[in-house]
Amino acid sequence: MTAPAVEIDRYSVRFGEFQALHEVSLSVPEGAFVAIVGPNGAGKSTLLKALLGLEHSLLRDGPTRIAGSIRILGFPPGEVPPNWVGYVPQLKGFDRSFPALAIELVVSGLRRHWPFLIGRDERKQAIAALEKVGASHLANRRLGRLSGGELQRVYLARSLIRRPRLLLLDEPATGVDAVGEADLYRHLEAYQAESRATILMITHDWEAAQHHASAVLVLNRQVIGYGPPEKVLCHECLSQAFGHVGHAHQVILGGR
Repeated sequence: MTAPAVEIDRYSVRFGEFQALHEVSLSVPEGAFVAIVGPNGAGKSTLLKALLGLEHSLLRDGPTRIAGSIRILGFPPGEVPPNWVGYVPQLKGFDRSFPALAIELVVSGLRRHWPFLIGRDERKQAIAALEKVGASHLANRRLGRLSGGELQRVYLARSLIRRPRLLLLDEPATGVDAVGEADLYRHLEAYQAESRATILMITHDWEAAQHHASAVLVLNRQVIGYGPPEKVLCHECLSQAFGHVGHAHQVILGGR
């Protein structure tokens, strides 16, 4: 049998007296698309940092205790080959005056640092990555002149240039209009169909989780529910995670 893409066993993080995560356990098979939902402060970003192998950054946040284990494609997070994992951050406060081109941002995903000169082979790989997300025409466009949707597609190309086996997304549709959001998910699903990559995505959009994910993790410091969207995006799980979920859940869940 193939090992899970992600295996988390009773993983806990405590910052001083604050329990950020408590005994989180789940197994994600290769090729799955998992949406992670939960209220602000639920530990979603802490879990993503752990998956990215950034536990050292958690330790800088004050007195911290970490317990349990995580395996990514059979490796501890910090030991995963770097080209196996791609990451698309939530876009916050991007400096629109930064004098850089889209293709330079994409190549930085290949080099893991900012390129001052781009070689012929690097340019070829970057254009191919941009083509996968329908953005090759943006290669020589300044980042500051891109719309939110265009910029997010360039970040997605940056994460795909190494053809990762695991893709981690933090609110990828933030600042993207409805058309751009539909394009984003279409490109993600096309890449997954081609590569059989595993995708884990933090989102506040329950409708996106319902329509695009093969499984949903409802998290509020601990696992509230994990499984197919039609079973986990239920009144009981969402009420336990969010409190009263109101009219939004009636629309998404058809009034159940």
